[in-house]
Amino acid sequence: MIKKNNLLLVFLFLNHLLFSQTLKEQFPADSPIDVIEQLGDYIPLDTIFIDGSGETVTLKDLFQKNIPTILTLNYFECPMLCTLVLNGLAESIEKLTLNAGEEYQIITIDINPNESTAFANQKKKNYIAGYNLKNIKNDWHFLTGDQESIKKIADSIGFIYYYDKDRDEYMHPAAISVLSPEGKISRYLYGVQFLEKDLKLSLLEAGEGKIGSTLDKIILSCYTYNPYKNTYTLFATNVMRFGGILTIIFLGIAIVGYWKNDHNLFRG
Repeated sequence: MIKKNNLLLVFLFLNHLLFSQTLKEQFPADSPIDVIEQLGDYIPLDTIFIDGSGETVTLKDLFQKNIPTILTLNYFECPMLCTLVLNGLAESIEKLTLNAGEEYQIITIDINPNESTAFANQKKKNYIAGYNLKNIKNDWHFLTGDQESIKKIADSIGFIYYYDKDRDEYMHPAAISVLSPEGKISRYLYGVQFLEKDLKLSLLEAGEGKIGSTLDKIILSCYTYNPYKNTYTLFATNVMRFGGILTIIFLGIAIVGYWKNDHNLFRG
């Protein structure tokens, strides 16, 4: 009986080793995919890339307009996920009522250091034409760079990815980040579809009152970001407070109107 138990233990141990090895081959333990949020941190604006014209540019050069930035990390030969993320972003941008170049911009950084500027430009043209985004043609920057520059930005936003040699693919999470005009990480949005409302509110939030209309800012004050639902939801307290303010204003106007009518009647 003891021998049988020992044999069973040996079998389970060997099976565990084989199973663990299989898992390690499929999902490398030292190469996770994740986003470790770095809210409130700044991306290194001194990082150097190559822009669409083939010129060297530092990120600081692109932050001169003092507007929020949507930052995406993708690569252009990606067989599926990158395309889905960029498609979802383009669909939301197409509906966005904020003005590109005046109230926001987009920077897409290629995580594959071997892809060319020409390839990146072609990808950009496809999105501009395919989603009728001529309004953002000059404010959606597709950048390429070396591995050091790419990793520097990825690390700063907590974007963890790796290159799978067997598949010849980059394995990465589906997420975009929204930066303040100074390059501070303000918000992360996850998935492959981004509601226009969430994108707009995240940009208004990142702009800290520098962009958007008065109505936009009032709407923003009524919403709060729910990290569990990955969306902006109505904040009841602020809605009630705003409703109370409107009630006071309405009553004030009514009282003034009543007083004027009564005063005119008395004078008559």
